[in-house]
Amino acid sequence: MKVLHVAPLNVAGVPYLIADMQRRFGVETTLVTLHRSTLTFPEDICLDLPLPRHKLAHWWRTHKGGQPKPIERYEPSTESHTPVHSPRNVFEDVYFRYDDRRRERAVEEAIERYNLDKFEVIHYDGGMDFFRDSRTAKRWKASGKKIVCHYLGSDLRVRGIVPEMDALSQLNLTNESDHLLLHRDIHYLYIPFDTRPYVACSGHSGPLRIVHSPTNRSMKGTAFILPVIEAVKKVRDVEFVLIENTRHEEVLRIKQTCDIAIEQIGNLGGTGYGRNSLETLAMGIPTITEMTPDYRAWLPKNPFVLASRDTLFDVLLRIIDHADLRAEYASQGRTWVQQYHSYESVHARLQELYCEHHIL
Repeated sequence: MKVLHVAPLNVAGVPYLIADMQRRFGVETTLVTLHRSTLTFPEDICLDLPLPRHKLAHWWRTHKGGQPKPIERYEPSTESHTPVHSPRNVFEDVYFRYDDRRRERAVEEAIERYNLDKFEVIHYDGGMDFFRDSRTAKRWKASGKKIVCHYLGSDLRVRGIVPEMDALSQLNLTNESDHLLLHRDIHYLYIPFDTRPYVACSGHSGPLRIVHSPTNRSMKGTAFILPVIEAVKKVRDVEFVLIENTRHEEVLRIKQTCDIAIEQIGNLGGTGYGRNSLETLAMGIPTITEMTPDYRAWLPKNPFVLASRDTLFDVLLRIIDHADLRAEYASQGRTWVQQYHSYESVHARLQELYCEHHIL
């Protein structure tokens, strides 16, 4: 089987992890990304298409869907609740048309140069084609290729489905539990994660270090976390480490020196955790997050230290004051990641879904 992964960005390195997992099991797999990640995650082929990264562009992409709202329930959705992607106004429509036109040559040359037409399955990580009119996906589907849409991060929360892609897709996947709220026919898949490169933290002298590494402050509830950290620092000897806009290699090096991690508070950008937490859990770092009651009941035997905006202060003091509790969470975390996120278990589930939806 030959699988081509197409992603706008290698978001948190997850598209690469999925492709790498499939390669591990003998699948001929290539990842093509449209834009280069600033966080230096590995990539196969990057078209390096221009992407506005100035403050106004970042604000527009983050806020055009409105301010994030807390996720209250965890349950399947109906078709009427599925957000649909479309230009918000005439200016965005004009820009989208212009952007599609200027990338035509780069995409066509890449398809020919790398013989992308040879692949049998096109796995769209993000649920978007090279072009917003889905022209390449339509051509590939007409030629008999199988189409998979895999929604990551805030793809459905902020952007929504592309109707043409949704109609072409034979299988919809997500690594985000709350996406099950937002699509009528979507399947959950754990993020594949290889723990072997990650070693448990060996400890250090000095105060305990608490790390928080948001890619988007508003989505991770950083505004809720910072005041609590300041209050904790007044009563305990701790050091707070805030990591932002940093190369992934450096992020891992810093995490390795920390004792406690905070993933997110507020359920504003998801319902629990992502690759960031998988890394800290694999390092044996107790990891604090917030989950909805429904999600907590659904997620099997999870090893997270649960907190909310109201309880974070007390939860931090309890973890800080009890080394034995930190050791217990550390042991549980790495074991849980190996059980549910290993390449072996995730690949087996993906193969099941491929078979059920006639991808294989």
